[in-house]
Amino acid sequence: MTDRSCDIGLVGLGVMGKNFALNMADKGFHVAVYNRTEEKTRLFMSDEAGHRSIEAGYTLEEFIGILKKPRAILLFVPAGDAVDEVISELVRNLESGDLIIDCGNSHFKDTDRREESLSKEGVLFLGMGVSGGESGARHGPSLMPGGPKEAFERVRTILEPSAARVKGEPCVAYLGPRSSGHYVKMVHNGIEYGIIQLIAESYDLLRRGLGFDIEHLQSIYEEWNAGILDSYLIEITARILGQKDGKSGNPLLDMILDRARQKGTGKWTSRDALDLQVPVPTIDIAVAMRNMSDYASERRKAGAALRGPSNSFTGIREIFIQELEKALFAAVLLTYAQGMSLLRRASLTYEYDLDMEAVARIWRGGCIIRAALLEDIRHAFRMQPDLENLTLSPEIGERLLQAQEHLRSVVCTGVELGIPVPGFMSALAYYDSYRSIRLPANLIMAQRDYFGAHRYERTDAEGTFHTDWES
Repeated sequence: MTDRSCDIGLVGLGVMGKNFALNMADKGFHVAVYNRTEEKTRLFMSDEAGHRSIEAGYTLEEFIGILKKPRAILLFVPAGDAVDEVISELVRNLESGDLIIDCGNSHFKDTDRREESLSKEGVLFLGMGVSGGESGARHGPSLMPGGPKEAFERVRTILEPSAARVKGEPCVAYLGPRSSGHYVKMVHNGIEYGIIQLIAESYDLLRRGLGFDIEHLQSIYEEWNAGILDSYLIEITARILGQKDGKSGNPLLDMILDRARQKGTGKWTSRDALDLQVPVPTIDIAVAMRNMSDYASERRKAGAALRGPSNSFTGIREIFIQELEKALFAAVLLTYAQGMSLLRRASLTYEYDLDMEAVARIWRGGCIIRAALLEDIRHAFRMQPDLENLTLSPEIGERLLQAQEHLRSVVCTGVELGIPVPGFMSALAYYDSYRSIRLPANLIMAQRDYFGAHRYERTDAEGTFHTDWES
């Protein structure tokens, strides 16, 4: 190529980075790429870049030198120390006004720290959540940028064409200052944890509880994906159920060890929700159940020593499948409600000034939790921008009213069969707790005052009070 003034640079040619570089190039942008391991860069250029408008820098200095000024550089490197190391190397070669965009799953507090540090060098910084996996990066992810507004405006014309589109709208929006983008991505991942747990529980009820074979299960999830549960996660569940193991010929799912790994974003969501005093029980239990799955040897011992109910399912299977579909819809909706409630509180606490309708809009395509339901969630926030909780939307609340009995029935079936359904239980408990005009917290406060003189408030007077309970 003769023109070596690249529109944007990208550091990190792992799965996400290389696919996003190809995506941007296919949208007509001149992309510069760099990877710490030179061999990976050479392989990418020879095997994948093809005739696209992609230029490689084999040293950091060469990479910086082929970028238009002021420079804009995307980082697709693992979250943590690696981000700080790459930033440190870049800053030595950058100038005031240049822009760095962290596209990893960085903790939001790290993003705040990095922006503050880089601002002293005159370098702009965006923290941008990217969701969609390998396919999303290649064909259009959901992008969640936060930081200085002028920094976003500089790269808007590159990000919008490269993002997923739904009904002609790009799945990217400026979310707010500082770490707002990475915070929204963190909560996105927390919601993802919750929904995945709920789908796993529905599978367990049908597989162990009702004894359905894999082929039957595949057809059930395919039907569900054509109805109210239309979503990426239900779609891939059906595909997973149809996959055969090339080695044994068995369904591949039956050959996968029941030990769920995690990278920490679900735990971060739960931890910050605790700090902000926002209940997100379905996300919490999803994290806990991944931890439980790691106790494989202890679970085997407990399975041999501890008894559960010996009941078998005696209901009408077709009716239960219909109930489970509606119960799963309700539980998924309540998981979104929990995540959105956390975003609302975080927006106020951290002064992000999030537009909740925009969050729902950019999650409709490209990302892992994309679902037809998000159109309804977007509509709810459009009608009521200051909506305190999704369940208070008249339309959303009506759908929950129609589905709650099915959720209760499914929880009861899980209990009767001895099959753990903590995700469904937590969603139902959230619904019942949130609609309870009075909770038994009065007894909790009385006990705290009894043993620790922590004082309590009264229903008939202002102030705090203490009782000498023993006298």
